[in-house]
Amino acid sequence: MNHGPLARIGLSLIVLGILFLAAAGLARLGWPLGRLPGDISVRGKHFAFYAPIATCLLSSVVLTLLFWLVSHFRR
Repeated sequence: MNHGPLARIGLSLIVLGILFLAAAGLARLGWPLGRLPGDISVRGKHFAFYAPIATCLLSSVVLTLLFWLVSHFRR
């Protein structure tokens, strides 16, 4: 099937939305997304700094595997 570029963008946005909803659902179930041991959180008297390094790495690995699986089965 030959879909135009707008159809692919629309499908990508739908999949991205589903992934965000799944991540929010997992967070509500008690999964520590955003509070992993490698995440950096510094609170000062007048500022707060938060760098979710471990969460970003974990989500990158999961998304890479997901996209690899999708591309592997589309061939």
